[in-house]
Amino acid sequence: MKTSDFDFDLPEDRIALRPVEPRDAARLLVVRDGGLEDRIVRDLPDFLKPGDALVFNDTRVIPARLSGVRQRLGAEGEMLTVEVEATLHHRDAPDVWSAFMKPGKRIKADDRIRFGVVEDGACALGRLVATVEAKGDDGLVALRFDLAGPALDDAIRDVGVMPLPPYIAAKRPEDDRDRSDYQTVFAEHDGSVAAPTAGLHFTPTLLEALKARGVSTHAVTLHVGAGTFLPVKADDTADHKMHSEWGEVSEETAAALNAVRAAGRRIVCVGTTSLRLLESATREDGVVQPFHGDTAIFITPGYRFRAVDVLMTNFHLPKSTLFMLVSAFAGLETMRAAYAHAIADDYRFYSYGDGSLLFRAAP
Repeated sequence: MKTSDFDFDLPEDRIALRPVEPRDAARLLVVRDGGLEDRIVRDLPDFLKPGDALVFNDTRVIPARLSGVRQRLGAEGEMLTVEVEATLHHRDAPDVWSAFMKPGKRIKADDRIRFGVVEDGACALGRLVATVEAKGDDGLVALRFDLAGPALDDAIRDVGVMPLPPYIAAKRPEDDRDRSDYQTVFAEHDGSVAAPTAGLHFTPTLLEALKARGVSTHAVTLHVGAGTFLPVKADDTADHKMHSEWGEVSEETAAALNAVRAAGRRIVCVGTTSLRLLESATREDGVVQPFHGDTAIFITPGYRFRAVDVLMTNFHLPKSTLFMLVSAFAGLETMRAAYAHAIADDYRFYSYGDGSLLFRAAP
């Protein structure tokens, strides 16, 4: 399919810069059987049935945006420095992260980078130091840090800032509120550089209401990479290459979800991240298997869903892999109509915006 098939115009003022309070007061556009219904997130239990399973992503966002200086010896033996920024993407080893870097063209293998607070061209905090091991064709740079394991994790927490999406970071700086706003109530396992944003709408009160409704909750883990914000540059979706992300579905969770399906109940995913992971872990016959490893699944219209019946998700970027995914799930024309309605009715878009509840279209 053409990437342009997934384009739409979004007014700048529809991009949410802060979440609503309380979180479950966000609006919820219910998309079912081609129809649209305006509700709020707190109404979610009304659309689920006893025995349904709610699957959420329990990853925790780390402060993965690092500022620093690149250091390199010049031809005359002088030290050349340039201010740089890294957004961590995927942990490749206890001491190695792949990252997107700015300015990427000025980074070369063997460069030394000192991360910390950059002031007047100098790095005021040199605790976190890395060597550039390699540059890939996919725009990723491999950074081998002088620290490893928990010591590296601690240093990243000290030096880094929350990696707000570019459409928010371009409009305002990160602040202390984002440390909590950009984290779900499910967050447990460190590793994401972007929040599973559908989960941002949940509150303890909403979880209690779902429990009272007879809906079970289950956790999977997908560490979201910075590639989630990259635009699709290829004219044809078949030519787009997805960046991989690490995920895990435990034996216990797989068994529980298989029991739900066997009982004729539905699997409801909170967010595209949990959906992508579950679809990666599910066989052609619909059996969910334990999963531990990377996935680069790319879902576009024509994909046959194996596991997921209902999807709660936020509103996504034009021509993004995520808008392609929801179009595959609920139907492209249905999603075009849903997004046109959301724009006309002042829904708030993207990570801190409102949500939608999508019921899977018939194949």
